[in-house]
Amino acid sequence: MITLLMIIHILVCFFLIFIVLIQSSKGAELGAAFGGSSQTLFGGRGAASFLSRASTILAVVFFLTSLTLGLAASRNATGRSSLIQEEARRRATQRAGTAGQQQGAPATGQPAGQAPAGTAPAPSAPATGAPTSGTPATPPPSGGK
Repeated sequence: MITLLMIIHILVCFFLIFIVLIQSSKGAELGAAFGGSSQTLFGGRGAASFLSRASTILAVVFFLTSLTLGLAASRNATGRSSLIQEEARRRATQRAGTAGQQQGAPATGQPAGQAPAGTAPAPSAPATGAPTSGTPATPPPSGGK
């Protein structure tokens, strides 16, 4: 069923592209491109009504097949989860495991006053002599002479 729907979807895509590409702008005559006038090529009302109706029908079929294929793909993927969902589950189980430990000690097993081994130290004050703001350390040269 999915294979048949996918074949229909691809065919509709190609026909929709073709119909849109052969439509001409409002100022041009489509029938003149085929050696006649637009009034006689597609009937008494001209090419605009035939091509616009065909593109509308193909667009509706395209959207319906797209929605159907999307729903079918989501139903087939219910057993699998996304990487984001797996990471959220992993973090939730880590939080649940660390909640059972004592509240005074961190989860890494380090004493309460020390940072874990893999983390960077806290930023300290700038070194002496270094500017504390975005201003340069030396004043700009005076332009007198």
